[in-house]
Amino acid sequence: MSSPTAATRVLIVDDDPLVRSALTLMLGGQGDLEIVGEAGDGRAGLDAVTTLRPDVVLMDIRMPVLDGLEATRRLHERPDPPRVIVLTTFDADEHIVAALAAGADGFLLKDTPPAQLLAAVRAVAVG
Repeated sequence: MSSPTAATRVLIVDDDPLVRSALTLMLGGQGDLEIVGEAGDGRAGLDAVTTLRPDVVLMDIRMPVLDGLEATRRLHERPDPPRVIVLTTFDADEHIVAALAAGADGFLLKDTPPAQLLAAVRAVAVG
């Protein structure tokens, strides 16, 4: 984890380039958050976590190659995993339960207002 004065390091993992760009613009403009990278699928996300060492990962559920739930499970098998917030367009209870069972630290819908998304990233970063 970063020191208390360092910016929270965030990795965005989503197969939609538009979503990645929007999140990068929104989060990157915050002085206390640093976007360290992006990945377009769960496998690339796992590789990015290894090399970039983010504090928080914003993880889409449905992606090609490796979905976000399995990627989250694999992250939590590692020592000192980053915090994971699962993002999705689906608000069904089974998605929430599956995300939490996989080890997610938070669950947000993609239409969550920006202020709430920022608050969630900050809250998850500190535990």
